[in-house]
Order: sequence, then C-alpha cells, then structure tokens
Amino acid sequence: GIGTGAGHLLAEAIKRPVEFLIPPVVPPEDYSPGTATWYNTVCNQCSAGCGISVRIREGRAKKIEGNPVHPVNQGRLCARGQAGLNALYNPDRIRSPLKRVGERGDGAFAAISWDEALTEVASRLARLKIDDQASRIQLLTGHVRGHLDALFQQFITLLGSDRYAQHDFTYPANLKLANRLSFGIEHLPYYDIANSDYLLSFGADYLGTWLSPVHFSLGYGQLRQGRDRRGKCVQIEPRMSLSGANADEWISAVPGSEGALALGIARILVAQETYTGTDRDTWRRALEAYSLDRVSAASGVEPERIEQLAAAFGGSKAGLAIAGGAAAAGTNAVASLVAVNVLNHLAGNLGQPGGIIFNGAPAFGSATRHAGLTQMTEIAVAMQEGAIEVLLLHDTNPVYALPDASGFADAMATVPTVVAMSSFMDETTALADLILPTDTYLEAWGDDAPEPGVGLPVASISQPVVARAYDTRSVGDIVLSLARQIGFELPAAMPWSSTEEFIKDGWRKVYEDLDPQAGGTDFEKFWVTTLEAGVWGQADALAESGDALQPSLIPGIDDVSASFAGDAGEFPFILHPYLSATLLDGRGANLPWLQELPDQLTSVVYGSWVELNPTTAGELGIRDSDLIEIESPAGIIRAPAFLFPAIEPGVVAMPFGQGHS
Repeated sequence: GIGTGAGHLLAEAIKRPVEFLIPPVVPPEDYSPGTATWYNTVCNQCSAGCGISVRIREGRAKKIEGNPVHPVNQGRLCARGQAGLNALYNPDRIRSPLKRVGERGDGAFAAISWDEALTEVASRLARLKIDDQASRIQLLTGHVRGHLDALFQQFITLLGSDRYAQHDFTYPANLKLANRLSFGIEHLPYYDIANSDYLLSFGADYLGTWLSPVHFSLGYGQLRQGRDRRGKCVQIEPRMSLSGANADEWISAVPGSEGALALGIARILVAQETYTGTDRDTWRRALEAYSLDRVSAASGVEPERIEQLAAAFGGSKAGLAIAGGAAAAGTNAVASLVAVNVLNHLAGNLGQPGGIIFNGAPAFGSATRHAGLTQMTEIAVAMQEGAIEVLLLHDTNPVYALPDASGFADAMATVPTVVAMSSFMDETTALADLILPTDTYLEAWGDDAPEPGVGLPVASISQPVVARAYDTRSVGDIVLSLARQIGFELPAAMPWSSTEEFIKDGWRKVYEDLDPQAGGTDFEKFWVTTLEAGVWGQADALAESGDALQPSLIPGIDDVSASFAGDAGEFPFILHPYLSATLLDGRGANLPWLQELPDQLTSVVYGSWVELNPTTAGELGIRDSDLIEIESPAGIIRAPAFLFPAIEPGVVAMPFGQGHS
C-alpha cells in the first residue's frame, strides 16, 4: 500500500554510489588473504607506553590488544588503547598538505603538494638562519620521548635556536618536582602497588588516569587476590573516582586539604613511635603544627578516622601512600606531594617491596623539556612581543588546553608563520598557515622508554603495522626532509634518509652500550628480535638510589593549605575538574568508540555534565538533568546537572574532554 510505496521511494532516494572492490593482481608481500598477522608496537594514546599487538588482515588493522611480554601492561589494554583503530581510520584525518587561503582562523585551506609545502617551510627557516635570526624559531610539541625527542633537539639546535618546548596537560610536573625536593631524583619512581598490603591514595586515580593505569590495575589485582593475605585500599578525595569506587574505604575530604591530612597522619606516626629513626625528635618538632584538631577542621575528616588511618598505615608491613588528581594540581600541589612522600619515609618503605622503588635512568631520552602554564605564558608573551617569527607545532593543542587568560590564541595571531604537523584539525592546528599531515602511531617508526619505569630499564620500538592510509608522512621524515632542504651543516649532521634509519642508528648505540655478556649476538639479530618481541629490557641494571628525606624540608615547603580563585562570598563553591577515563584531557574526543563508552560512574555518554551532591543540589533547588550555569572568575559554562552522592557537599565536579570548537 502507501507505506510500502513510500518505503520504496525513500530507499531509492538514499541509495549510495556503487563501489567495486577489485583485488590486486599481485598482492603486497605481507598480504595473505584469510590469514591474520600480528605486529608488535607501542600505544600512543597516553604517556604510559604500553606495548600493543595489532592484528592485521588483508592489509588492514582489525584489532589492538596488549603485548603479553611487555612489562608495563603484560597483555592488557585499556579502552583508549583499543580505540587506536579509530585514530587510524578516522574520516576526519588531514589527508594531504594544506595551505591557508583565507583569514587565519577562518578554516579556509587549499590542498598543496608535499614539495610545495616543504619548500615553503624550508625556505622560511633557511632565511632566518642566513639572517642570523634562527633564535626566532619556536618548536612546540606534545610529550615526546625516545629518539624522536633527540631528533627534534638536534634539528632546532642546528638551526641556531634554543626554543624547543613540550606541552602536555597530563604531564606530572608537580610530582617530579616534589620527588626531586624529597629524594633528589630526576625520574619518577616505581610505586609498587602489587606488593603493598595497605594502599593509601590521596586523589590518585591509579585505576583510571594516574601515570600508568593499566600497569597499576594489574598491581591492584595482585594486591587484592594475588597473595595469601589480601591488601587494603583507602581512597581520600573530594569526588569518588574509579579507584575510589573499587577501594575498601572511600573518605570524602575538602579539596586542597590532602597535604595537611598527610602531615597530620605523619605527626601521629612520630608521636606514637611508629617511626623510630634517630631524628625522631626533629620530626616531632617539624610536624608539631599539624595537630589532630587542626587537620580535622581543614579536611572535614573526623579525628577518630584520622587516628584509625594512622594506626592502620603505620601498622602495615608494606604501606604505600600515593597522591595525584586534584591533590597534584592545586596551588599547594608540590607541598601536598612532599607531605605524602613524608608519610612513605616515616613508614620505612623507601626502596622496599610494596613501597617506593627508585628507577634507574631510562634507556634513552631522559631530557625534560616540559613547559607548564608559566612557561607557556612566557612563550605567548614572546609571540606578542614579536620575538617569534616561525612557530612549529606538533601533536599539541594549547589553544584548547590552556586557559583563555594565557592569551595563547591571540598571541599566535601575531606570529608571521605558523606550521602545524598534525593528523587532525584541532583548535590550534586551525590557526596555522601551513598544515603538514602526519602519520598516526600505527603508520610510523619511533620508540619509547616508558616513565614511570617498572624497576628496570625498558624500551620499545614502534613500527608501522599497516601502509599509510593517506598522503601523510611521519613527523621524523618531515624533519629530516626539512634538514636536507635547508642545507648548511644540517644534512651532514642529520644524514639519515628516513625515520626508520635514524631509529635503527639510535638502537645501534643502545646495543653497543650493553654489558658484554648481554650482547652475544650481532646487532641485526638484536634489532629483529627486539622488533618482533616489541620490547627490550635490562634486568641487571642498577636502580637509582634516592636521598633520605630530611625533616628540615617541612618548614621550607609552601603552606599546605590551598587557595582558590575568586572571592568566597561571590563564589561559594569549589570547582573540581578531573581527567576523563576515556577522553583523558580531550585528546580522545574525536574517537567515536570513546564518545560512545559510558562513564564508569555516571553512565553518561557524548556530553559534559556537572556533578553535585544531592544536599547541595537541594539547597539550590536543582534537580537531576536540569541545565545549570557554572560561573567562575575564568568564565561561564552550561551543562546538565547530575546528582552524585559520592562527592563532598559544596564541591562542583566536571570532567575534562568535551567542549571542542
């Protein structure tokens, strides 16, 4: 009848063009119809450095799993790692070099050839070098480790500039600084959750987003079920995280009070002679100000519970205290992290199983060029003042990640030439004059030495697991091509024809530095073996020894109390932003699988939301799903309300990740 006819017309109207799949007469060498091939490489969806095995069939990547022999993730993989296929085959990838044809920021670009794009960039850089103005070149990347970091440093140095910085919102800068102040170490230690019997976490979501969540999830499983005696987990934070939901005990605390609470527990350990070091009297005087009543009033945690925490942590054989999340991001972050290190020192777990184990130096790429908010603001000021003429960008999105007050987007408008090396169009790439499309990590050569390590030097090689999907190039190949075209001393100093050759040459030096008994085979066999396994490690390497934490550090650190922007009378609530377990800091927002994956605690998909304690919501007359307006000194946003009982009253929580333009 009518319904059938209408359905037929609709079907005819939406028919798509017919496409023919024609098999190649001579298939590629590694193409075996009906047979799957697995290639080992490194995940690049976060900075943990997990090893992955990619299933290839008919020349296409079909599935990503964890590499079972990689010590970081031991065959497991998180949702972000699984979604790497979405990055590889994303229809929104930039498929060829682009040149701006309209006003900057209008989004009007025209496709150009690689020869034209590279020639334009190389000629601009060469002119600045000829004019002795190369110091006006700024290279800004995301978090880059391994030999690629060394390639960037060599390139920018040979040009004659020292302006090379990395910006990654998730980089644990405060944790590294706190550990340097506490122990005199430059590298993140290994937090041995697996062998701990009492884990006390101050906001560190070790099962979701903290440092290396897949590895720590394995440690959590070992702590809970891998031994005769089951360990206990306690989570202290203003808003329940995934780790809090899986803890034996979740304790709600006022945001910013974590450091004071840690020092309050430390004071009890010393007073009750749990700590018996020769400097116990010095520690007692240093911690005297953190009385039980003061700490309870600051944190909102009852005095009896604080005493119970101190007794349980001090009485455990292998207690471990960690801190992250908001505790590692506020105005008192470094002080709070040092306070947690004090707890570990007084518990006697430094260098012990189940405690903090100091890692040795990574196999390579240990230099740190992280630019935090202060350094990024300085770069913005340099751009505003005309000190930067060429801005080279790779795999970083500061226009999205930085607050508007930094002025970074406006400062970019003053730079004569902006070149973005990126796979996707984001807020920062859209402001570029030239866009050089890069391979995804599944198409490119590279390597990685994960941090934190696992107690021994570990390194992995990234290899292309499929042929390039589009007319893109690896960022290493782009840099080497620019070096050849710029000329001067660059071609002789950077003689490699490809990133693969450069990476292989770097690993040759690693091989030559090995202990003689570890190098019983020739380099080619070592290279192929490492490539096939996806990982290399040195079990007999010496670990770094940390310094003993001194009580004199306590008066010298900043006040552990936090401060918040805005007048408390005008802004009576505390905003608690947190990393999304799926979208992280927003880098995964363009991947459909991650958008479709429900949040583990709220089951929300596809959008942002605002979490409020039901008591707070009731006082304000807010019901679940109401569209509410959140205002701070930084601006105003609107999102639906989600009434969440596991959040401190007076706290408003929102996940990072959405809000891209």
